[in-house]
Amino acid sequence: MKLHELSPAEGSVKENFRKGRGAGSGNGKTAGKGHKGQNARSGGGVRPGFEGGQLPLYRKLPKRGFNNSRFAKEYTVINLDVLERLFNDGDVVDAAALLEKGAVSAVAADGVKVLAKGNLTKNITVKAAIFSAAAKEKIEAVGGKTEVV
Repeated sequence: MKLHELSPAEGSVKENFRKGRGAGSGNGKTAGKGHKGQNARSGGGVRPGFEGGQLPLYRKLPKRGFNNSRFAKEYTVINLDVLERLFNDGDVVDAAALLEKGAVSAVAADGVKVLAKGNLTKNITVKAAIFSAAAKEKIEAVGGKTEVV
């Protein structure tokens, strides 16, 4: 087989449909846009959500309740089983160490939160923004230290 003999698989390449190229094309004259009107014009059509002047649904629905998204704290979550796997006895675990070991790809604006999933057998010092009560208990049970930074 030579380079000039190569061709795409049957049915994989579809020719572009050329609108407005004569009556014989089956889509000439108005090119599928009908006669006049807003949708026949260049740049015509209505914005998403427009209901022909009727009060649109998004304006009918009530805006209710409090949304905490503007004020919510954003933490990077890490579990004890990850700390067990990546760190040794006596290590100090902080955001920089987690990034260095590849445990997290980035640290959120409000820091690291340590959760209690998994078990910990190593005596390590963990520096984080926040700890769950169970995580703090498990770390201190094996002789480790927790520091809030």
